Amino acid sequence: MSFKRFKDIIAWQKAQDFAVELYEIFNKSKDYGFKDQILKAVVSISNNIAEGYDRSSTKEFNRFLFIASGSCSETRSMLYLASKLKYIDLTKRDNLIEKSNEISKIISGLRKSLNLKSNP
Repeated sequence: MSFKRFKDIIAWQKAQDFAVELYEIFNKSKDYGFKDQILKAVVSISNNIAEGYDRSSTKEFNRFLFIASGSCSETRSMLYLASKLKYIDLTKRDNLIEKSNEISKIISGLRKSLNLKSNP
């Protein structure tokens, strides 16, 4: 598994699309604290993948993927809160949670692949 650019990484692509979707949903929210938190978390997913990719080692890339995974979990937590606050309905929440879980699984698979590659 080799990438020439971070934008070739499927997890990065899906995280970018996910961020755009959440921006479209929460862009007009007047709950600025909530909006800022969920949007920072979702943007952090793809940004950490990109930053980690451009680091000098597989170990650093793996560390940034771990952080991206945490940002994905934070986003999921905020989505549960969004439904409790009635900012989104349960169907929308479940759809977004599913997308978040998919991104997390892809990141996890990438981390496993990196670990196998660095520890033959």
